[in-house]
Amino acid sequence: MSPQVFYRKWRPQRLDEVIGQESVIRTLKQAILTNRVAHAYLLAGPRGTGKTSTARILSKAINCLGSDNAEPCNGCHICQSVNDGRSVDLIEIDAASNRGIDDIRNLSDKVRFTPSEARFKVYIIDEVHMLTSPAFNALLKTLEEPPEHAIFILATTEVHKIPLTIISRCQRFDFRRIPQDLMQNKLLELCESEGVNVSDQALALIARRSSGSLRDAENLLEQAIVSYNGTITDDNIRDMTGLQDDQTAILLITHVINNDMAQALTKLNNLSADGADLAELHRSMIEYLRCLLLIKTGAGGVEGYSEQTITDIKNVASSTSLSRLINT
Repeated sequence: MSPQVFYRKWRPQRLDEVIGQESVIRTLKQAILTNRVAHAYLLAGPRGTGKTSTARILSKAINCLGSDNAEPCNGCHICQSVNDGRSVDLIEIDAASNRGIDDIRNLSDKVRFTPSEARFKVYIIDEVHMLTSPAFNALLKTLEEPPEHAIFILATTEVHKIPLTIISRCQRFDFRRIPQDLMQNKLLELCESEGVNVSDQALALIARRSSGSLRDAENLLEQAIVSYNGTITDDNIRDMTGLQDDQTAILLITHVINNDMAQALTKLNNLSADGADLAELHRSMIEYLRCLLLIKTGAGGVEGYSEQTITDIKNVASSTSLSRLINT
């Protein structure tokens, strides 16, 4: 059997292991402790922020035979069957491939059957925004009058596509992008468990590039581990992803701010000729412009960069005006 990829191997198994979603986890745990679990939940937010993992953990916690402080024990046969993917009382549906009215009618017909061994039968509908309008109408009827033993957990990355009639019948929880410091700490913990040497600068770069998605960060980290032996550095990550060094993007921003278009275009032309990823370069420049605006307005500091990069950004900020940055 081939080894599991990181995002599956290190998937959270307890609510406390879900990072960056403290308010969501606190509310769910309190609902379990006070026996006020809702019949339908809507988990909305960007990809890789823990929606599906939270749904699975919640399905374990409400049915766990040895639950302690609203957390699943992961030792009883109910928890183990969910962890192994063989629970008959946890039904996971991918709405991207089961999006028609017949699929939802089939679900509605089966939802009346009582659970086989658990207290509740839990239905997780992932990417629920992919359902057709007739399918949403069929689901609405089930959400309006669900049997007492059924709990629905809907997950989506595009909540604006879900009808308000569906949203109004669910308890909605919005998942946020995972902060860079929390993601970097999680990646460091993963590396220590795997016995892998990765520099702090490399982890910071992975966290920055993942845009708040832990799954993307874990995939990028695993790709780097497979690609390079020994200690993985930030240069390895830049080489693998096509990123330029920080000074290149900052230099281009400086040329633009100073209206030195000839120098900027010459630099871009040379980078293009060398095979640089211009889309990634543009993304880096946007990040640094954001940092410049934060520094210039006093709205925040610069985190997740090397000391040299922070010094360079501050030097650029001190040499230009706020109006020029805004116009840039």
